[in-house]
Amino acid sequence: MDTHNQHYAEKSFKVFKLNKILTFILSTSVLLSSQLAYAQSNNQTKVDAEKAQEDGSSIEVLEVEGRSRNLIGEAISASEGVVGQSEIASRPMLRTGEVLELVPGMVVTQHSGSGKANQYFLRGFNLDHGTDFASIIDGMPINMRSHGHGQGYTDLSFIIPETIQTLKYKKGAYYAEVGDFSGAGSAEFITVKGDQSSQVSLSLGDDGYQRYLAMSSTKASEGSLNVAVEVNYYDGPWTDIKEDVNKTNIFAKYDQRAWGGNLSVSLMAYENKWNSADQIPLRAVTQGIIDEFGSLDTNLGGKSNRYSLNAHWQNDQVSASLYAIDYGLNLWSNFTYFLDNPDTGDQFEQVDDRKIFGGHLDYLHLSQFNGKDMSNKVGLQVRYDDIAEVGLFRSQAQRRIGPTRLDSIEQSSVGLFWENKIAWSDNLRTTFGARYDSFDFDVESLVGVNVNGVDLSGNQGSESDGNLALKGSVIYTFNESFEGYFAAGQGFHSNDARGTISQIDPNSGEVISPVDPLVDSFGYELGLRMNIDDRLNASASIWTLDLDSELLFVGDAGNTEASFESTRSGLEITAYYRYTDDLIFDLEYAITDSEFKGVPSNENAIPGAIDSVIQAGVSWQPESGWFGAARIRYLGERPLVEDESVTADSVQVVNVNLGYRYSEALTVQLDILNALDSNDHDIDYFYASRLASEPAGAEVEDLHYHVLVPRSLRLSVAYAF
Repeated sequence: MDTHNQHYAEKSFKVFKLNKILTFILSTSVLLSSQLAYAQSNNQTKVDAEKAQEDGSSIEVLEVEGRSRNLIGEAISASEGVVGQSEIASRPMLRTGEVLELVPGMVVTQHSGSGKANQYFLRGFNLDHGTDFASIIDGMPINMRSHGHGQGYTDLSFIIPETIQTLKYKKGAYYAEVGDFSGAGSAEFITVKGDQSSQVSLSLGDDGYQRYLAMSSTKASEGSLNVAVEVNYYDGPWTDIKEDVNKTNIFAKYDQRAWGGNLSVSLMAYENKWNSADQIPLRAVTQGIIDEFGSLDTNLGGKSNRYSLNAHWQNDQVSASLYAIDYGLNLWSNFTYFLDNPDTGDQFEQVDDRKIFGGHLDYLHLSQFNGKDMSNKVGLQVRYDDIAEVGLFRSQAQRRIGPTRLDSIEQSSVGLFWENKIAWSDNLRTTFGARYDSFDFDVESLVGVNVNGVDLSGNQGSESDGNLALKGSVIYTFNESFEGYFAAGQGFHSNDARGTISQIDPNSGEVISPVDPLVDSFGYELGLRMNIDDRLNASASIWTLDLDSELLFVGDAGNTEASFESTRSGLEITAYYRYTDDLIFDLEYAITDSEFKGVPSNENAIPGAIDSVIQAGVSWQPESGWFGAARIRYLGERPLVEDESVTADSVQVVNVNLGYRYSEALTVQLDILNALDSNDHDIDYFYASRLASEPAGAEVEDLHYHVLVPRSLRLSVAYAF
């Protein structure tokens, strides 16, 4: 069979599998819906209270149930959901960033040190460190625009997991309130407020792992003050280095009733410093130069900080916030070793130093349209990034040799959105939304002639662009247990500001044409949601997403490259079953077909696009006595080059925890991470590099990978008061 026919056959088989699975789901749903009736009235008071809390009214509910929450009558797609603190706390996690794996189908990995943003995968996207997935915390953006390491850089290290009260996720670009980086979806973290339990905890584990946490909740004046401090140390399992992680997080939030609504003011502070073991070439291991936990450059690492101040007020109709963020990063990496610089090596430093200011103002109006309940929500979102320094330096042993690119950037955006909802009948409702975003980019070069003698003073200029996006959905409620959705919407991501102007290649001196400042995407999906007696909560969706251009900022070259248009489609199934109040099972399955458009079929694979993800778990969480949880994560094979001649193997990892609650106050827990001690790879790349022992001028294409952290035990003791 020739390559084209083989590709067509494989694609047809995937479509056949999708259709078979969807047919099974739909037929099962119809059968169940004809036999089941769900009396929702008993839960209505609780749902109304939760809604009232979100709307800012006087009713306060401090516990959000999460996945057991019935979203029928609220959601506008099958691809959104809510996760509560109890579910976050029960999840065994190696890194803070893995909290995003609570988003069904999301995969979180790492190829460098513990202070660097994680690598994210969702819906056939290798999201790198965050592009095409928006992350927000208490109304503040987490994604970094025009970042020194990559567009949309999303580092969650500043978050203390115990301070997250709710995680709300929305996959797809169907939601008017989400703008930049919205193609694949978004996640919003909402931190604790009101009266909470205070606690202190200590965690110790393999490879020098130490974590100390103190949380306090007190009445203060007419409101509540929640404070948390986290300190974390970690050396890692690496042969040639100690990660020497030294992380400190501080969180403080005050909230009270004020001016007829709820007012909160929060402060977050984060500092971290670490060494890192980056991905390594396979040939260095097979030749015995290093082992799988070794490093070819032992002087890699970074330091980062983030400080933020945020004020938020809302009542039944109005929501308003203002925020200020001070952020910095210095990151030293070496991906090609001695390819470009045989004498000093290819280590480079990436720098980002910025301040971010912004806020939002929303207004919700409830009315009638021809006797039908209708709501209109309008909003204004503003953001200004004052980037004092963003750049790339050649370095050796973390000492700068010379700049490759160094700029200051002023980047601002204004977003306006409107969302209309109408309940046409007890069964049928619609949403329609529109948003317009305006961007301004101003780039100023801070370097004249670089070490290669190339004049880079022309790497500056200004650009502006705007984007109009329309979104809508039709929702049909079959009965109180089943709801169907058709949703469609346009999304976009902004490009790195340095790519929006004409650039000069630092090596050749050639002029690189600018790319589009804003990149459009369009997607739609057909979905079904079921909630049966608050025991079974499940959803299924078939979706498609087209992206105008796969844009990538090349960190070791200092410029932006645009690739082809792309298309992705897939099927996602999620199911959460509460067998008893204490015993919960969950299953998440996602299959995706991803390819470039307008490219020969034997060269159209998107590197890093995962075709299948399965996550499953069981959690036993009684109020006292023994408790535990176990999870398995499976990642299917993925291409590493466009012709699929090189692929990454599938990955399986199992995490387990087991603990005992001696009382309401004292808890002891053991986490067993990578419980089966898998030696699969956390990440794989395929590119050219050169070892010190190889001839000058040699370019050897090879698999470069980062192995999973081996089995790790972490014992925690927590005391609540």
